[in-house]
Amino acid sequence: MALTEWTRSMEWLAAASEDPGACKQEWQNGSTGVTLLATGRFWDVLIVPEDLGLRVADLLDELPLLDRGPCLLDTRRRHVGFLLPPEPQTVWIGTGVRLLGAGTWITAPAPHCRWGSLRWLVPPDGTGTLNMPEILEVALQRCAAELSRRQGLCKPAAAHGEAAPHAGEETGPQLVRQHASGARLRA
Repeated sequence: MALTEWTRSMEWLAAASEDPGACKQEWQNGSTGVTLLATGRFWDVLIVPEDLGLRVADLLDELPLLDRGPCLLDTRRRHVGFLLPPEPQTVWIGTGVRLLGAGTWITAPAPHCRWGSLRWLVPPDGTGTLNMPEILEVALQRCAAELSRRQGLCKPAAAHGEAAPHAGEETGPQLVRQHASGARLRA
């Protein structure tokens, strides 16, 4: 059973390579165990700072009914990457947040790799399951606000002698996904 899942996830992930055969060969017997995979066709990758990404991955893990999508950890660059459905008209806004879409590449280890400086926090399952942008956006906002509070970057909601923030007023780092066509904002 595990071999079937591993083979299915390797086939799914390698399909994003220019040479799927060479990609699978590197994962199985290569010297580095990592390959370049194109983004934007099967999936985009949302890159976030490591401390935020790890908190988001933990939060998503606590949602039992959610089919989590693949998530990569790069400890050298201190980033976490979440694989999302390709949305060419979407822009993610936030400190240290960037979306890799068409025309960009990522380095990826074999789907079973859960160790080393580049590893899967949530490996691909081979079925095409990806992270849901709406859920990821809410999780990012929640975790960014939590990190901001813990680091003392925003004021308490109603400190002594101060008014509480008004509805819609920014109280900490905000992450927003914006659709370029029509400039529709999702907060």
